[in-house]
Amino acid sequence: MARALGLKPFYALLGAIAVAGAAWLYLSARNDAQPALAEPLSVGAVAAAAAFPGYTLGSDSAPVEVIEYADFQCPACGQFAVLTMHDVRERLITTGRVRWRFRDFPLDSHDKSRLAHHAAACAGEQNRFWEMHDQLYFGQARWYGERSGAAGRMFRDYARAAGLDVDAYEACMDSGRFRARIEASVREGLDLGVSSTPTFIIGNTRIAEALPYDPFRRIIDSLSNLKVP
Repeated sequence: MARALGLKPFYALLGAIAVAGAAWLYLSARNDAQPALAEPLSVGAVAAAAAFPGYTLGSDSAPVEVIEYADFQCPACGQFAVLTMHDVRERLITTGRVRWRFRDFPLDSHDKSRLAHHAAACAGEQNRFWEMHDQLYFGQARWYGERSGAAGRMFRDYARAAGLDVDAYEACMDSGRFRARIEASVREGLDLGVSSTPTFIIGNTRIAEALPYDPFRRIIDSLSNLKVP
């Protein structure tokens, strides 16, 4: 199980950003299309990347697994992360009802998406993926329109705020070592019929919409026969 289930202090630090960014996310959110594919990957790179299960939260024994394909620069994904994910964590994941799996799905319509996904992967290398996930989404309105260089500097600040060793983070970013893994995740999503973000796969059900908590919970209820608050 990932380490970042107890994030209440972290949410307190992000609260002001959430209030400032929520309106922008609501107005900007849409289900973005056009999945991105970069250069072909070697067979070895694909095999190694495909072995990565994604970033997880929750118990291995949870009765329901949700796989989220998301893009860090997607406003609809940001809306879900800011307005819905906290309730999902508190009511579904920490209670043992749901296991969550995040998969990278950067879109070619977003010029800084891959940079953000690589930043999150480098944070994950230091067991801080979910902290960086929150920094990127709660700050999305601030870096969305910036040039890549400025956004990269903001991501470095997020890494520091998330408690990373910044020198190690920067070395990871310079190496580009998670690019193949990110591309493999995109290819996996395409194979599963993902074409927009966010897309949630729950069993055999695919949901391509950033739902509020209550409708999302009702879907979990209907698929698991569990009544959750």
